[in-house]
Amino acid sequence: MAFYIHQLPNWPHFTWRQEQLTTLLAELRHRQGKLLGRMEGLGFRLQSEATLQTLTLDVLKSSEIEGELLDAEQVRSSIARRLGMDIAGLVPADRHVEGIVEMMLDATQQYKQPLSEDRLFGWHAALFPTGRSGMHKIVVAAWRDNKKDDPMQVVSGPLGKEKVHYEAPDADRLQAEMRQFINWFNENNTLDAVLKAAVVHLWFVTIHPFDDGNGRIARAIADMQLARADGTPQRFYSMSAQIRKERKEYYAILETIQKGSLDITQWLLWFLQCLDRAIAATDETLSGVLKKARFWEKHAATPLNDRQRIMLNKLLDGFDGKLNTSKWAKITKTSQDTALRDIQDLTDKQILTKEAGGGRSTAYILW
Repeated sequence: MAFYIHQLPNWPHFTWRQEQLTTLLAELRHRQGKLLGRMEGLGFRLQSEATLQTLTLDVLKSSEIEGELLDAEQVRSSIARRLGMDIAGLVPADRHVEGIVEMMLDATQQYKQPLSEDRLFGWHAALFPTGRSGMHKIVVAAWRDNKKDDPMQVVSGPLGKEKVHYEAPDADRLQAEMRQFINWFNENNTLDAVLKAAVVHLWFVTIHPFDDGNGRIARAIADMQLARADGTPQRFYSMSAQIRKERKEYYAILETIQKGSLDITQWLLWFLQCLDRAIAATDETLSGVLKKARFWEKHAATPLNDRQRIMLNKLLDGFDGKLNTSKWAKITKTSQDTALRDIQDLTDKQILTKEAGGGRSTAYILW
């Protein structure tokens, strides 16, 4: 008797009740289109900043889902360097962070390229550069090769009292299973691109082809498919960040589906609702970028010199310390008198104002 969906005779021929998805999918696609249109109007620089922020969040939160905390500045710096972004405050990143970033960028920036066994092996090698997961040596850049008497299981609980949540297909099935998965992913089928992201996420997690890293790679493949759905490598919403908020529900729905039938309507509904919430959260996650966009929209016709534009962008990005004439002069490589004139002009235009309780050195903040 079959206990998991991959043991059912019609596996992997998933079915779903389209009438339950139609309205939600249409609303989601509308929200998605509005977001992409809104971000398109920001201009290249702000789009790049939004992409950097979103990809950083994606990498951090996808690892957090698995209980791994990465250094945010290392992740941000690694992504910025690989995207060729000239930003301040970059720090070196260790090879583990570099590997995770490399995988995510390959998935989202090269989303038009077909998926292949070799590409997946490359991602896996990037995730585990030492050939170990924690203290344990694992099979890297190849399908897992566990024996039938040592099945791949997802478990929780203390030693001796483990609860088995799921048992993956035997290793001797993996070559055929993954060939079928990859071929289907690369097909130009008529399925809506967002629904396809939901299906491939579930399908890959079910096969569980690697010793470790299956969840992160499943989410990377889903992000790759979502980039295809958006038709752009620029990322403005983070599915992984939303899944991290809903991690308990995420694991619960996956376990329920694994022990059910090949009708995956409930999974598709959950995935679409989660994605809808991820897109809705964009105002919060990209608040700094959108605040900057609104500022420059308001002052589009205001006459400003290059020095003023540079310093205003620094303030909008979160200026380190207090801004005074000395710092203005030093950063813009100009005289104190010129710095004072620049600042006074901005106060006259109600863009800058004196900070309350300035003390010996007057400091300025945005109006």
